Amino acid sequence: MKRILVTGGAGFIGAHLCQSLLDQGNNVLCVDNYFTGSRSNIFSMFEHQDFEFIDHNVTFPLHVEVDEIYNLACPASPVHYQIDPVETTKTSVHGAINMLGLAKRVGAKILQASTSEVYGTPTVHPQPESYWGNVNPIGPRACYDEGKRCAETLFFDYHRQYQLEIKVARIFNTYGPKMHLNDGRVVSNFIVQALRGEDITLFGDGSQTRSFCYVDEMVDGLIRLMNTDQDTTGPMNLGNPEEITIADLANNIVALTDSKSKVSFKDLPTDDPIQRKPDIEYAKKVIGWDPVITLDDGLQRTISYFRDLV
Repeated sequence: MKRILVTGGAGFIGAHLCQSLLDQGNNVLCVDNYFTGSRSNIFSMFEHQDFEFIDHNVTFPLHVEVDEIYNLACPASPVHYQIDPVETTKTSVHGAINMLGLAKRVGAKILQASTSEVYGTPTVHPQPESYWGNVNPIGPRACYDEGKRCAETLFFDYHRQYQLEIKVARIFNTYGPKMHLNDGRVVSNFIVQALRGEDITLFGDGSQTRSFCYVDEMVDGLIRLMNTDQDTTGPMNLGNPEEITIADLANNIVALTDSKSKVSFKDLPTDDPIQRKPDIEYAKKVIGWDPVITLDDGLQRTISYFRDLV
């Protein structure tokens, strides 16, 4: 049994990760301050004898003894990370420093949940790990984009300077049950609006593309990456390369929910990427990871979850 710390463990991906690690027979320490996470996401785990929760903000040091650390703490939706951009940057940078310091002190292996947003508005498509990105460092999304980029820098500097065993995963758009009702991301927005019979809010002309990965497969990818040998550091893209336009996504969700919603168009937000698609050849080769859950199948599962909430 390993004792595993998951920061941001009450969040969407974090809660699924905590449950999966428990199911594999580990002792899980979940850390969250409920800024975007939810107690309801982890409520069923409180009765598990190998689950522990600490209400804590990672911008402050944490003193615990663990074998592995998954650092997922940070709001990931523009709606949430732009509420307090300074705190978002602090969470990415100070949080990384504190978790890396903890890993160094206790000799733990540590994984950073980075993001496809490190690629910014890409000029290369699809995006391989070798691409350095095209990020606006002073725009309204920079608190998240540059915060995550700086966190990656810190991880690799700790690896080079202190020989710390690190893993860096670049997470592309992920969806599924346990997403926040007011998450602000496109899948949850469209589903909730469709279920309520409201207009589907589509930013831009709908021709921009995204690639969506179901949460169970994302969690599997994170765990596989963590379990690689010490020479495998990443960064590693994790995402489903099946690409779809936002307009087609909206139409699919309207059809799957049997909704009467109409689409309404609004201006595209500043620095919102036009394309997003991962090159996952590295993940296929190193961890044998290749998502198989289709978008329609994953959407049906997610719609079922939100239907109960709405």
